[in-house]
Amino acid sequence: MCAGKTTHKHGFCDKHADQAVAWKKSPSTKRDRGGRPWRRKRQQILRRDKGLCQPCLKQGFFTPAVEVDHVVNIASGGTNSDDNLQAICEPCHKAKTLEEARRGRGTDA
Repeated sequence: MCAGKTTHKHGFCDKHADQAVAWKKSPSTKRDRGGRPWRRKRQQILRRDKGLCQPCLKQGFFTPAVEVDHVVNIASGGTNSDDNLQAICEPCHKAKTLEEARRGRGTDA
């Protein structure tokens, strides 16, 4: 982890500013993830998954889902298609996002 300071909006220091480009979303991605269309898709996925966290369900736990997650994140080439979306609880979503961020940075810890 870099200790460099920054005032850049993207959050990277000058030495690591080139890494910010890899996480930049395309205009179509931004358009697909907001407003009424996304809310409708989100509700559709929650209904499809019966309001249960899919990662927990695979482990035999019945946990209410509160979010919709990309199975393969957008930065890794995932899409907003229904087969790439899953209902997920907050703890699972946080753990999955943290793991994706670690992989994105190329760190194991």
